[in-house]
Amino acid sequence: MNIKFLFVIVIGLMIGALSALIVVGANLDWFKSEQISGKALVGGPFKLINHHGESVTDESFRGKYMLVFFGYTYCPDVCPSELQVMSAALDRLESKAEDIVPIFITIDPERDTVKQMADYVSHFHNKFIGLTGSPDAIQAAARAYRIFYSKSKDSESDSDYLMDHSSIVYFMDRNGAYITHFSFGTSPEKMAEKIARAMK
Repeated sequence: MNIKFLFVIVIGLMIGALSALIVVGANLDWFKSEQISGKALVGGPFKLINHHGESVTDESFRGKYMLVFFGYTYCPDVCPSELQVMSAALDRLESKAEDIVPIFITIDPERDTVKQMADYVSHFHNKFIGLTGSPDAIQAAARAYRIFYSKSKDSESDSDYLMDHSSIVYFMDRNGAYITHFSFGTSPEKMAEKIARAMK
């Protein structure tokens, strides 16, 4: 092969490579400047009944932060433990807790009547709101919050049964939009600390 011709090819390839690097660099700067954002698909409209027997919707809590947990009053361990953690976190937040509504939504409307919910939430923080409703209304609320629940297959009877369900506490902003969540086992200290940072 002609050396001069080979030299021209090499120079051409080098110029091409340099041009490619310039283009990639420019595009990299553009990419870095782009802000990729998205909203978590958690939360949404619901229409339920509070533990005072009043009809409420998600709009009823606008202007307040919501601390939301789905569970049921016959839960033997996870639910009462989580509501205790939420209560302790609210106590730690002191004056900030005035802007937060802790909400307990049942996933067992068959047994969790208005009266049952009222009796149950009275054992926790005095700000707690218990919500129940028709099976369809509960299903819609759970779907909006991406909550899984079902009657345990190991249940011994139709009236004495356990519920399998997600154990997540959601923290929502004043407009009902997702801010963050807490997995089961989060301490009251960590929960309060994270909530306080989010409210700044």
